Amino acid sequence: MKELDFAKDVLEKEAYTLVIVKEGKVIFSSKDKGIKPMYTAVYSIKEKLEGASVADRIIGRAAAILCKYAKIKALYTKVISDSAVSVLKNSDILFRYEEKSLYIKNRDQTGICPVEQLSQDIDNPIILIDRIKSFLEDRKKENI
Repeated sequence: MKELDFAKDVLEKEAYTLVIVKEGKVIFSSKDKGIKPMYTAVYSIKEKLEGASVADRIIGRAAAILCKYAKIKALYTKVISDSAVSVLKNSDILFRYEEKSLYIKNRDQTGICPVEQLSQDIDNPIILIDRIKSFLEDRKKENI
């Protein structure tokens, strides 16, 4: 998995939170936190993601559903949730991780990540994308 190793190296060396590689080139990268980078990639360049390799710092259930929807070929992550593993096991995605967690924690480390929570009761990526969009819009309003 040459491309996956390349994506992982770029992720670590450049301190990105998400790196997507296809045909030997970085086609998307971000230093944003949370679900925003994966959501942005799927929302803006989904048609280019099929067969790509992804390196991400943290993969929860929502991100795993988005990867499956985008037909990602391979995935590396530092931390993955149990529910993300379940999603990925029911896909064609080859995945590697360093640490598995019962769930992804929120930024305060006091409970479950809100995006992990909002994805628990669904498998439909279109509904999930709408929920993430609303979540990100609400977050943006709170920070204004």
